[in-house]
Amino acid sequence: MENSKEILRLAVNGAWYCLKVGMDGEVLPSDTLAYVLREVLGLTGTKTPCNKGECGACTVLMDGKTPILSCSTLAVECDGHQITTIEGVCGDDGGMHLLQQAFLDVDAIQCGMCTPGIIMTSLALLAKNSDPTEEEVRDALAGNICRCTGYEKYVDGVLLAAQRMKEVANYD
Repeated sequence: MENSKEILRLAVNGAWYCLKVGMDGEVLPSDTLAYVLREVLGLTGTKTPCNKGECGACTVLMDGKTPILSCSTLAVECDGHQITTIEGVCGDDGGMHLLQQAFLDVDAIQCGMCTPGIIMTSLALLAKNSDPTEEEVRDALAGNICRCTGYEKYVDGVLLAAQRMKEVANYD
């Protein structure tokens, strides 16, 4: 996107946005997706504690299944894609997703800085593997840094959510 009349088209949490790109636009070609989500669209649930792609807190889902680090992804690279942030995560009834509820039930949340990224990473795992082992959960979460916990409760939360999701699927 080189000229200032180009448009960045993003579907974020189901809503389409058309943002003008360029020096006189809403978005610069050098703006990261995290910046656009937080500062342009006002979706501050995506956290950026390191802003270097090292901690995983900025993880969002692209096209519903691929976790990406939004602080190290240019927004223009996401043109035409669907992005899901923590604000777009909800259950079938519009309330909390089973994963979010499982995290609460096992007290997996401390300060909350890493939680959105861990939830998004966990959702991507569960979308690919509905019955992960403890080792698979640990492997999936390896790119997420939490300074408050020993990860045990996050692992427990993902495994509990997988169990509950399986139970719900069996009742449908």
